[in-house]
Amino acid sequence: MLPGMSTDTKWILGTMIGTWVGLLTVVVTLTGGVRADLRDARADINGRMDRIENPLDGFDDRLRAVEIGFGKVDQRLATLERAIIPAAGVD
Repeated sequence: MLPGMSTDTKWILGTMIGTWVGLLTVVVTLTGGVRADLRDARADINGRMDRIENPLDGFDDRLRAVEIGFGKVDQRLATLERAIIPAAGVD
């Protein structure tokens, strides 16, 4: 420390510096823990999103197949209606 300081001043400064170093250590440790927790949470969310998206990958293809199937049924129904139901005004 600086020459000419009293023992009490040196003791107070040493205690304050030690306290600040301890507090800084705690803050750095907690910050590292929070970062690790955030990384774990992000990985968990990404894993859950993958489990949600994977079943939906083929959904568009399956939905398109259903649309095509309904289109065929609609076409057949229209053909049957024309063949079975007489046109309006025809006696």
